[in-house]
Amino acid sequence: MAQTISSQIEPPPKRLPFGWLAYLGAGASILACYGKMILVAMVGELGIGLGGFALDPHLQAVLMWAFGMVAVYGLAQDRKKHGNSTPLALGCVGVVTIIVTLYSYYSTAIEITGYLLLLAAAFLNQNIMLRKLKTEVENLKNDLEQRVADQVGEINRLARLKRFLAPDVANMIAAEEEESLLRTHRSYIAALFCDLRRFTTFSENIEPEEVGSVLQAYHERVGRLVSELGGTIDHRAGDGLMVFFNDPLPCKEPVLRAIELALAIQDAFVEMNADWKMRGYDLGMGVGIASGYATLGIVGFKDRFDYTANGSVVNLAARLCGEAKDGQILISQKAYIEADEQIAAESIGEIKLKGLARPAPAYNVRGLLHNVKRHGTSQ
Repeated sequence: MAQTISSQIEPPPKRLPFGWLAYLGAGASILACYGKMILVAMVGELGIGLGGFALDPHLQAVLMWAFGMVAVYGLAQDRKKHGNSTPLALGCVGVVTIIVTLYSYYSTAIEITGYLLLLAAAFLNQNIMLRKLKTEVENLKNDLEQRVADQVGEINRLARLKRFLAPDVANMIAAEEEESLLRTHRSYIAALFCDLRRFTTFSENIEPEEVGSVLQAYHERVGRLVSELGGTIDHRAGDGLMVFFNDPLPCKEPVLRAIELALAIQDAFVEMNADWKMRGYDLGMGVGIASGYATLGIVGFKDRFDYTANGSVVNLAARLCGEAKDGQILISQKAYIEADEQIAAESIGEIKLKGLARPAPAYNVRGLLHNVKRHGTSQ
């Protein structure tokens, strides 16, 4: 289907630890100023003398304001990320204060004030970046929730498509996010109708729960066969089912594919009917197939659409199904001509079909010829 959620979400850009340069510059400047004092205090406690060690005052001053400028540079870089100028302005004031007291009027209080301003700037800068990060996380969360909602909608859409399309067709449409294939159009198809014989009498004399059990087993078995052979289910109506081939995706030899499905359905019915006969059920199966051009597309209403075919080919397949006796697969003359060299079939002559002005030639399919592959194996 469409891309997964994880593949759609862009990872956050890689960043160095936020606010690190401002803290590093401020810390280094403080060490340049008070490092010797701290070192003397530490080694004095250990009983170690520093002898005549001394740091040149001019070098010390340069290191103090130079590291302070590093902190300001860090604040300037972070400003590009969060857009707030307050930490940068505060840091600049702190560095200027340190420079002024170093080269104009030295005062320990002013010096400490400068460092407090520099540290306050670094702290404020980090908090602003934390708030921005929190906002980004919230936005990412909202974006993720929206993508999840979109994915759920896509899954629901795919589930609706699978109610009337073969799974591979539904997956293709969902993956491409394209429904143009389902717009009303003309296409050459092979249409198949099948239904159970004597079902009305059966349903009148059997408990509804048993009728439902028979229908469920029947549609579940036939539905799997339709899916395996790539057919499109037009509709189900009680014991009846309509399937067509070669749309919305084309397939080679749609008539042969429909005949393969019909034979598979008959085989499956024989297996199911053996159990039904033991229960006293008297049921049969008939199938009709026709080929020709039909009008196809979506019909329905909001939240419930069906992909359906309409035209004389559909009517002919339905009428042939109605005339088929138990165990028969009746196909139209056009369908027979298309599959003649691949099937074993016999003519039953012209039959009068309801709704048709003239009798229509029909053929009863016995099976496939030995050199034709069915379900991937030679018959």
